[in-house]
Amino acid sequence: MIFEFREANPSDTEVIWDILQEAILRRKNDGSNQWQDGYPNRDILGADIENDAGYVLTEGEKVIGYCAVLVNDEPEYTNIVGKWLSHGDFLVVHRIVVAGDYAGKGLARQILFEVENLALAKNIFSIKVDTNFDNIAMIKTFEKLGYVYCGEVTFRGSPRRAYEKIVLQI
Repeated sequence: MIFEFREANPSDTEVIWDILQEAILRRKNDGSNQWQDGYPNRDILGADIENDAGYVLTEGEKVIGYCAVLVNDEPEYTNIVGKWLSHGDFLVVHRIVVAGDYAGKGLARQILFEVENLALAKNIFSIKVDTNFDNIAMIKTFEKLGYVYCGEVTFRGSPRRAYEKIVLQI
């Protein structure tokens, strides 16, 4: 498979929304409370795209994955119970989702590899992420890719596992 990772554009909105809805249902069916409170929603997705923070993973012309990538922009990360590895510029990755018929094929890892390349292109060497304590698949993905557990952050009243990876140009 040949993938492309690019900024999302408004014409991608409906397919991204469908992928997000699939992911929200998968989390619910897994017994998770993650994304069961009206987040993420269309307004968040629209803001991602409008602010050039939305990115899609495509196979050919087909959008098969999505994430938001922000630069130095996650206020909740200043309230970590624990300690980040670094204190300089960083990318934040939120809302990593893969289309249902592509789930389980390592594409979340592919998205994170692409984010590492994006970080290096921007001369940023830290990537920070978080996930629910019950999102075992994402926790394993972070750990396999060398993300280090740094502590807990809280979003909408819910504690989440926080990770950081220092990326270095080889």
